[in-house]
This record gives sequence, C-alpha cells and structure tokens, in this order.
Amino acid sequence: MLFFNFLIAFIVGGFICVIGQLLMDVFKLTPGHTLSILVVVGAVLDGLGLYEPLIDFAGAGATIPITSFGNSLTHGALAEAERHGWVGVLTGMFEVTSSGISAAIVFGFIAALIFKPKGKAN
Repeated sequence: MLFFNFLIAFIVGGFICVIGQLLMDVFKLTPGHTLSILVVVGAVLDGLGLYEPLIDFAGAGATIPITSFGNSLTHGALAEAERHGWVGVLTGMFEVTSSGISAAIVFGFIAALIFKPKGKAN
C-alpha cells in the first residue's frame, strides 16, 4: 500500500511537471510565464473545489509542485474571507503562504552568497 501511495504521488507530480515542460517546449513560454500559469491553475482548481480531492488522492504529488502554491493562496483567502470578509482575502493569502515565501527568500539569499551568481552576458 505504501508503494502504491509513492507511485501515485510520483505519477501525479510528474504529470504536473510534464505540463510545465510542455508549456516551455511546445508553446515557447518563458519559465516565468510557465510558473505563473501553473500557480493560477492551482488557484482556479482550489476555487472550484477540485484541488483538495487531488491532494487527498496524490498526497505529496499534489502538494510539492508549484500548483500547490496557488492552491494555498486561494485556500487561505477563502477561509479568511468567510471569517473576516473582504479584509480576510488579503490577510488569509499572506498568513498561509508567508513561511514558504520567507523560506524562498532566505534560501535564495544563501545560495547567492555561496554560488556568486552572474548576470546575463550581452
């Protein structure tokens, strides 16, 4: 049973990644455009109530890809909007996703210190 859970997570997470790769390869979208599309898709799926069943089915295969960030934004906004109205929409998004955003900033800074990134050469 544990192997089956890993297999489903791998297949679903891999499928999400394949969609992202196809967006870049077939439609020639930039990584930034692809990232934005996947976040919006995750947000829309959560707004329609479809992302939570996907998480229940695939586990980490649905919570690790970037679509989960859109899901978290919408999920937090909707939950806080029910409690606090329109103000809750903004506070809910930031409350749920602040740790992930903070971690990305901190680890990005550490990586920049270690690897000394260079700008694009003209």
